[in-house]
Amino acid sequence: MIRNTTRKVLLAQGLAALSLSLACSAFAQAPVACVDKNVQYWQAFPPGGESDLSARHQQKVLKKACPAIDTVVQYKAGAGGALMWGQMNTLPGDGLNVVGVNLPHIVFQPIEGQVQYKTSDITPVFWFHYTPDTLVVPSSSPIQNFADFLAAAKKEPGKFSLGGSGLNSANHAAHERLNAAFGVKTIYVPFKGTGDMATAVIGAQVDGAMTYVPFAISQSTKVRPIAVAMEKRHPLLPQVPTFKELGVNWVDGAYRGIGVPKSTSAEAKRKLSDLWQALNNDPEMKELAAKAGFELVNVGADKMDAFMKEKTALYTESAAKLGLGKKP
Repeated sequence: MIRNTTRKVLLAQGLAALSLSLACSAFAQAPVACVDKNVQYWQAFPPGGESDLSARHQQKVLKKACPAIDTVVQYKAGAGGALMWGQMNTLPGDGLNVVGVNLPHIVFQPIEGQVQYKTSDITPVFWFHYTPDTLVVPSSSPIQNFADFLAAAKKEPGKFSLGGSGLNSANHAAHERLNAAFGVKTIYVPFKGTGDMATAVIGAQVDGAMTYVPFAISQSTKVRPIAVAMEKRHPLLPQVPTFKELGVNWVDGAYRGIGVPKSTSAEAKRKLSDLWQALNNDPEMKELAAKAGFELVNVGADKMDAFMKEKTALYTESAAKLGLGKKP
């Protein structure tokens, strides 16, 4: 009798535990709050760069989460992203038009003063990843390491050329920082985006590039990374030293996110923020990001004001120190 009672108690406890487990599992796998119609995802840079690659990752994972809708990636490239950002507030504020936005670009460009928007005109709703700076040279280059780079740059000041994505961008800032930190004078050659820059770097039309880790990873057989702006060496680039190892406290790069027209409602902003958060939490997205060299971050609507206030102050100070936007 006692044994039967014990068995019943244990069975009841087991069923309760199983029910709780299933409930938690169901909660963890709760359906994503999808938008009602197709998403128009506007890119400020040409195909082939980091912004495009991240958009394609999101397009794939979003289709899995929301099978009834499509993410239509569209491009309006020019002026280092400023062409699209200057026009984003003319798009419908329907919660279906989203625009890829970048930091520090949207702070640096208005400081320079030649763009048709102000930082306050941009309405970001989610920052989804970060890409560290990296210095690369073509694989055909005689430069094998950072010491070789310094020797070459100092031998003929003003002749060593480094490509980058856009003017008054993260790449431009990193280039100026490189020159200042190591006492060299190299030339910055801006391209519309990383995709356009790739041909010039791989073909040795420029001597190297100040770019991002994903480019170094995706073009690993065609370029040679020689330094990265990270706290520790990247697991996919274990042979490449950090700038900190080279004596400079440099941990920086570019943030990518999505923004919307100012006319977008608070409810629609929150829905998009939650949707992109769900994409970042998806195991497939985490795997895609890791393989590409993206560092996922999650800055949504609840953290946005504080984050933008901090970053705007930081990059405004950096622009002054680096001399970005100064007219001759």
